[in-house]
Amino acid sequence: MGNKMISNIYCVGRNYRAHAEELGNAVPKEPMIFMKPTHAAVSMHEGGLELPGNRGEIHFETELVLRIARDYKPGMNVDELVDVMAFGIDFTLRDVQSELKKQGHPWTAAKGFRNSAPLTPYVAFPGTEELAEKDFTLTKNGELVQQGNVRNMIFPLQQIVDYIAERYGLGEGDLIFTGTPEGVGPIFAGDKLEIAYGGEVLGRCEVLSGPSRS
Repeated sequence: MGNKMISNIYCVGRNYRAHAEELGNAVPKEPMIFMKPTHAAVSMHEGGLELPGNRGEIHFETELVLRIARDYKPGMNVDELVDVMAFGIDFTLRDVQSELKKQGHPWTAAKGFRNSAPLTPYVAFPGTEELAEKDFTLTKNGELVQQGNVRNMIFPLQQIVDYIAERYGLGEGDLIFTGTPEGVGPIFAGDKLEIAYGGEVLGRCEVLSGPSRS
């Protein structure tokens, strides 16, 4: 992640129709925003990940992550605001989340645990139009499990940026996890994960501790 400091981590839920449908969730009418603590962020190029092993299933959700380079002012477009991007995994304690949903409680316990937001190293942001020319992928133990393209988002990047800025504020150092495509599933201790964009591997890591496969 380099030396760039992280201020806030915003996340967009259910931003790909097929993903909402695979979990049996309604497609939202406006961006659905939640947050992760900065302690959730960890680099994917520094070895292994330690995740909770005793709190039920953990699912991977691969996402484009924008880094905001300057304080937002009304009328700014995404290409002005974003200097670099990464790809990340929004790890989710799925059993915990299901219970929270039943009780109508916030998702923080399911989404905000330490190391729940691993990130590839940053790469230059190519611009919103060029971004859609390539797919991003996640492979698990050498098998392709997720493939997505930003053109399939329900809410485009500009709408997400404007929505977050107007309601919560958006400034230099903020990160936005922009939602995951279909194909999410469980991970286990020992799994090896690799994220690529346009076929170029940007980050990889191994789950050193987490749920047991047995």
